[in-house]
Amino acid sequence: MRNKHRKHNAALTPRAKELRKPMTQPERRLWHRFLKDYRVRFLRQKVIDRFIVDFYCASAKLVIELDGSQHFEENAVAYDSERTAILEGLGLKVIRFMNQEVELSFRAVCWKIENEVNQRINPPASSGGTPL
Repeated sequence: MRNKHRKHNAALTPRAKELRKPMTQPERRLWHRFLKDYRVRFLRQKVIDRFIVDFYCASAKLVIELDGSQHFEENAVAYDSERTAILEGLGLKVIRFMNQEVELSFRAVCWKIENEVNQRINPPASSGGTPL
């Protein structure tokens, strides 16, 4: 059953398909060396609400965004904050990595993604302890 809050915006589908072809080097690396064959399904350039996110895992309700230097510009910072707030309002977790992080700290980026997926798919048990 689809979450009605994440309606597919059909008007963005052609643009999302376009964006799947010319991946940036960091997107290509993360996709081909980690997410493509990951144990839970990730999608590239997924339309959610009025946005196209870089990577999305429905089972973990996780969005991964890779940001270039243009994301430091004042208007981009404000847009990214608004976008993150809207996506989180839909019950999604948004994690962001700078392109440079993917290039220089690839293993750390993968570890953080793995950790987020584990936390969201297998949340910690209540503190009541384990029955014997």
